[in-house]
Amino acid sequence: MPVDSARLDNLTALSRKALWLSSWTIHHANHIRPNADGLKVGGHQASSASLATIMSALYFHVLRPEDRVAVKPHASPVFHAIQYLFGRQSREKLENFRGFKGAQSYPSRTKDVDDVDFSTGSVGLGVAQTLFASLVQDYVKAHGWMKDRREGRMIALVGDAEMDEGNIFEALAEGWKHGLRNTWWVVDYNRQSLDAVVREGLWEKFETMFRNFGWDVVIVKYGRLMREAFAEAGGEALKRWIDNCPNALYAALCFQGGAAFRKHLHDEIGDQGPITKLIDKRNDEELLALMSNLGGHDMASMLDAFESIDHDRPVCFIAYTIKGIGLPFQGHKDNHAGLMTVAQMEKYRESQNIRPGHEWDKYEGLAQGAAELDAFLARVPFNQDGRRLSAPVVEVPQQLAFKPSPQMSTQQGFGLVLNEIARGDSELAKRIVTTSPDVTVSTNLGPWVNRRGLFARGEKADLFRSEKIPSTFNWDFSPKGQHLELGIAEMNLFIMLSALGLSHQINGERLLPVGTLYDPFIERGLDALNYACYQDARFMVAATPSGITLAPEGGAHQSIATPLIGMAQDGLASFEPAFVDELAVIMGWGFHHMQRDPGEGGSVYLRLSTRSIEQAQRIMTPELALGITDGAYWLRKPGPNAELVIAYTGAVAPEAIEATGFIGESRRDIGLLAITSADRLHAGWTAARKLRRDRRGVQHLSHIEKLLAPLPRDCGLVTVIDGHPSALGWLGSVRGHRVEALGVEQFGQTGSIADLYRHYGIDANAIIDAAESLTAGAPIVHRKMAV
Repeated sequence: MPVDSARLDNLTALSRKALWLSSWTIHHANHIRPNADGLKVGGHQASSASLATIMSALYFHVLRPEDRVAVKPHASPVFHAIQYLFGRQSREKLENFRGFKGAQSYPSRTKDVDDVDFSTGSVGLGVAQTLFASLVQDYVKAHGWMKDRREGRMIALVGDAEMDEGNIFEALAEGWKHGLRNTWWVVDYNRQSLDAVVREGLWEKFETMFRNFGWDVVIVKYGRLMREAFAEAGGEALKRWIDNCPNALYAALCFQGGAAFRKHLHDEIGDQGPITKLIDKRNDEELLALMSNLGGHDMASMLDAFESIDHDRPVCFIAYTIKGIGLPFQGHKDNHAGLMTVAQMEKYRESQNIRPGHEWDKYEGLAQGAAELDAFLARVPFNQDGRRLSAPVVEVPQQLAFKPSPQMSTQQGFGLVLNEIARGDSELAKRIVTTSPDVTVSTNLGPWVNRRGLFARGEKADLFRSEKIPSTFNWDFSPKGQHLELGIAEMNLFIMLSALGLSHQINGERLLPVGTLYDPFIERGLDALNYACYQDARFMVAATPSGITLAPEGGAHQSIATPLIGMAQDGLASFEPAFVDELAVIMGWGFHHMQRDPGEGGSVYLRLSTRSIEQAQRIMTPELALGITDGAYWLRKPGPNAELVIAYTGAVAPEAIEATGFIGESRRDIGLLAITSADRLHAGWTAARKLRRDRRGVQHLSHIEKLLAPLPRDCGLVTVIDGHPSALGWLGSVRGHRVEALGVEQFGQTGSIADLYRHYGIDANAIIDAAESLTAGAPIVHRKMAV
């Protein structure tokens, strides 16, 4: 779209208005709103000013409905201001910025009402999300699901200090491997971090790095006023001085003003005729306007940069800016926490021609009329329909099949369930997409990949296969493949799952992502996992092998905290089945859960094991299936006078079953409770308690309350898990039973499973000892003999 002078004037005016509204929003939150909690939001004020022109150029001119944007976290006020001008954000929520139910301090897909594409907050994650979202768009297109919808650009607004985040560099490498397209990163190069001024020459490192990964780099350093001055006599000397000026000094001079610039220019360049004339013909205000006219603050320069891209290669724009431009603390190294005083804000209001009491008026202070600007905004491409997409629910069979064996591990069963799905041509099979950080084979995804292939935009045959070298796995790449292989970076895994799990809203096509990794390495990608759940991405993650059950592998690859992570992570339902028939039921439930409406569904975490155990021989009844997905069922129902219940989860099932047999000869009516999801049990219990508190008289009982209700009050509970004992230790609080919680609180030993179970106290004899301490009566005589 050509930019004539009238359009440029409108864009510049709206940019100025967005900056005013963002500044006023922050000022209102800190100085005007009653009952404020005292939190200061100064960093938003400086960062919003830094990006106002860039964001206005994008949202009011460049972006199309199919484009998606991750907004730099601290630029949320200017984002909300732009949405307010579009009519997609309310004054009420702006007035309540950072308050309860108000506009969020960082753009949020789930908490904000305006048009947020990707939640941002934990720096770097929103940036990397755009890269993976672009790869997902390629996947959707290659599978023929884009229909008539145009490809969108995935755009991140990035702080230069944000580029210190390691996950960004991990993502760059993955993008290069997969032939990244349609991705723009706009670096707000204001050369300031939270605490200081960034190092000299950082832009050169950025440029080299991006070019090495196959990106185009566009540097937007000089605004129109600067370029005009460079064309004057003496302009080359001015340009040299600007280019050589250290970041810290340039920032300090921007804060000090035109007189300070004048002194330094005269002192350092000297009296050289043309350059001196160029400087002295401008007063202090004009000189400051010239020296602060960096490319990132010049609307025409930013539009030229954006409009110059006529290809789908990834592009990094390095836009020079001044943090806090136009505000009293522009350029000051402490401005991240800076806030305008009431007096400063009053002066700023007057400079913007804003009448008292009209601070929220959309077009107050602008020369253009309301009708002209309303018509302008109505024509903005990004403000058209087609932004919010959805996709139909994929049908899931009532029961997922697998080929049973007398002895199996849950990891093996996971691969078998997926393999059976892959054998068919159901819509479920078509919509599942798997991914793994270089552990595809060792997490039992191999059979799925053999049947469904690896994804790439171009064909690439398995060389071993073409050379007729025998191999268990077929590693052919094609546009129709359904597995995305990643390098060894768990952050990339979870950001990829996040991008895949938002496809129904970003691309209008539903995918059912399944990712695998080693359970202990969940902690390596925990920030990205939390970020994915926060923005309500939907996926299933199978983490295996888990716990000290992994004993022979080595002490460093053991996990103990992950059951607690599964319980604590909002938006993630975690399970730890012992038997494969349980796992098949859980996976079927999980594929449904991933497709439920916001507030009802979520993602799924399967904590699996490589330990092969004897499988339960039984018929899967609806009642049993419901108990499995609700979190627990009686493997052995307690009698009316039960003295003891053993509650176990996961791979320690054989020890719990064995101990029950020994104890049953000495204690009455013993029960054995199979817990498939401590997370679901605990969530149901807390929800029931809240319901009873909120609606007095309602006698709603949770699943675990119903299960434990028949037990006598003096019945003891022994809980056992290959993980932290707190994951099950809370069960005693449900109905006041005494508990002995067995689990693992340290890790690092190697040896056989029997050795480690005995060492950490989760073997059959440890369960018997715990039972004996909880119950009265004669000592329990029968125990397992040491091998």
